[in-house]
Amino acid sequence: MLSKPATMLLGLIYEKPLNAYEIIKQLNYMNVKWWFNIADSTVYSTLKTLEKKEFISGTIEKVGNMPDRTVYSLSDKGKSEFQDALRASILQFNYDTNIFSIAAFFLNTFTLNEQQELLQKRLNILQKYREGIKKQVNPLWENEVSAIHAANVKRMIDLIDAEITGTNRLLENCK
Repeated sequence: MLSKPATMLLGLIYEKPLNAYEIIKQLNYMNVKWWFNIADSTVYSTLKTLEKKEFISGTIEKVGNMPDRTVYSLSDKGKSEFQDALRASILQFNYDTNIFSIAAFFLNTFTLNEQQELLQKRLNILQKYREGIKKQVNPLWENEVSAIHAANVKRMIDLIDAEITGTNRLLENCK
């Protein structure tokens, strides 16, 4: 499974070949720092790692009097790994919602039909999580645990409900 920074960078490069500076500008434009902060140094080190794994390849370009720059393109191996990582991120529930948020940014990687199928499967997974946690919450159980513990479990249900709402919103836009 790819790391979150690797998934994000492969997604940006999937859309079009970019150099490191352009990737950093794109991350800033997307306001990623407010929900998943990727340091500039992480961008550079992740690009090197992705290149070593042959998920991307760099081509050196010269533009005018500017220093040489390396523009990265996605390899077939990288495209396959990226799509597998997106599928896995969509088809799991994790309280670290950044994993799904990154995948959601790149849903257009898939056909409309596959987007709908993946999101519908995610809804089913979320419903099962919700039902499983909800079974735990009852007056007898609440008398046996601390108020903080009960409140935290209910907070977990709230998070799942938010994910269900967000996934439904994405599904509505896949038509």
